[in-house]
Amino acid sequence: MSTVDLTEENFADTVDKGIVLIDFWAGWCGPCRAFAPIFEAASKRHPDVVFAKLDTEAQAGLAAAFQIRAIPTLMVLRDGVLLTRLSGVLPAQALDDLIAQARALDMDEVERKIAAATADQAKGATA
Repeated sequence: MSTVDLTEENFADTVDKGIVLIDFWAGWCGPCRAFAPIFEAASKRHPDVVFAKLDTEAQAGLAAAFQIRAIPTLMVLRDGVLLTRLSGVLPAQALDDLIAQARALDMDEVERKIAAATADQAKGATA
């Protein structure tokens, strides 16, 4: 599968279901250009994963919302839940390992932990 250009218009629909990797990049960024073929090759090895590229200059609002301070930055989401974010160029094997870890997660357990943390935070705010 080829990569998807991520914009404010397609963001919610793109990250809602399944495993999604977002590459935050810019055209002037040398490390971003070095990472691009690694990211593209991984998209072909993992056709069940959505590989999205977000141009931080064209989509400055989304970049700001995610507090992108360094590029390339890679975010891994599953079913709309942010699992991790990493800055810098990743080698192909590390990218494959991240995808394997995202696949192995029990999302029901992740959702339970998020709900518990949210409830704890709400209790602390009212105490």
